[in-house]
Amino acid sequence: MAESTKTRREFLQQSLLAGAGLTLSAMGMPASSYARILGANDRVNVGLVGFSDRARQALLPAFFNNNKALNFDLIAVSDIWNRRREEGKAFLEQKTGHSVQACVNNDELYKIKDLDAVFIASADFQHAYHTIEAVKNKCDVYSEKPFAETMEDARKALKAVKESGKIMQVGTQRRSGPSYHSAANFIKEGKFGPITMVEMTWNVNQPGRWRRPELVNSIRESDTDWKRFLAGRPADKWDPRKYLEYRLFWPYSSGIFGQWMTHQIDTVHWFSGLKHPRSAVANGGIYMWKDGRKNPDTLTAVFEYGPENDPTSGFQVMYSSRFHNSAGGTKEIYYSNGGTIDMSTNKISPTGGLTEKEAQEMGMHANLLPSMTLSSEGAAVTSANTGVDSLTNAHVHNWMSCVRERKQPNAPIEAAYSHSIALIMGNAAYRTGMKATFDETTQEVMVGGKVFTM
Repeated sequence: MAESTKTRREFLQQSLLAGAGLTLSAMGMPASSYARILGANDRVNVGLVGFSDRARQALLPAFFNNNKALNFDLIAVSDIWNRRREEGKAFLEQKTGHSVQACVNNDELYKIKDLDAVFIASADFQHAYHTIEAVKNKCDVYSEKPFAETMEDARKALKAVKESGKIMQVGTQRRSGPSYHSAANFIKEGKFGPITMVEMTWNVNQPGRWRRPELVNSIRESDTDWKRFLAGRPADKWDPRKYLEYRLFWPYSSGIFGQWMTHQIDTVHWFSGLKHPRSAVANGGIYMWKDGRKNPDTLTAVFEYGPENDPTSGFQVMYSSRFHNSAGGTKEIYYSNGGTIDMSTNKISPTGGLTEKEAQEMGMHANLLPSMTLSSEGAAVTSANTGVDSLTNAHVHNWMSCVRERKQPNAPIEAAYSHSIALIMGNAAYRTGMKATFDETTQEVMVGGKVFTM
């Protein structure tokens, strides 16, 4: 009797479907979606793309907090830098208690049989590129943010994920926070009133932020694959600072916009139901840390949100960030005519709302909001420090559950696409000194009537 070439999983899938009187086509699923249908007892095999600080400090601890309960395993790490590849293998083997395959690049990673999903924790500008690779290789994806730094990357990745039917979560972990869900529901139920303004800050005093001087001095071009690192960016000569401190250099990162604003602007899209800003203006510079960086250490941007066909309605979002004084910390405050939602204190309050006296003068009624706490658990985590926290843990758990249950996660590809538009608009406004807008028809960020490009 000829030996069957079907895997045990394929055999079980077909047997279960046949026993239920179903066919794959009858389930209304594209071939790319049903290629790997996971049963309740199937282990989900995961690979890691990029053994970065974020992966080591936050994503992997969150994964290992949840993997046993959900029957997930981490079987491989891919990193083009030999040092990180070896460190990742050692770290993961200690955590898993078994051998972990170290891959020199993603081509080697996706040759692994029965790889189901990947974490993407590579450089900012590579996230969309690596997401496309993953879904085309039939893997579900958890990708760190920012998702895309150019609209071309964003559009290609959106198309690839939608066509694949794979589960994709982007790492804007506020979407898995109980207090954020409480705020979103309060607004969407009409209790807050129309949003009139949002103020957001992210201030630190960290001269070493995004710097890796010791590693820059030790790495050599022969230790890695510089051409593969560029991942669609223009040809450039080897530069260890751009490789290791990429967040300081455009076009490898938009810096503050992509790293920090992404988290906060994502809540604006979620709470308001709007997909992107109507316009953006920005200003800033390198005022303190003159260390050769090209991205600003101080930045202020103002975004306008609202319907395209009604410029008289909407609201303003003011975002500011500085690297050289931490006063004010990290804040997210939503304003309506009746009061505020302050995500940094986890409170709804009537502060600044329309009082009875002021209302009577205009023949109106007071509309002050109640004083209340958003959620009894999971208060907003707004630290600028890296590391695992309750939001990251909940977000990774949400993705893992959705991979198991084949349902959309809290921060799907549409959320990733929307925050990419906002950060690209902000970056375009800062780099050109002009107002940036978005063309719905072409899905392009525009400045001065022209498409913004690198």
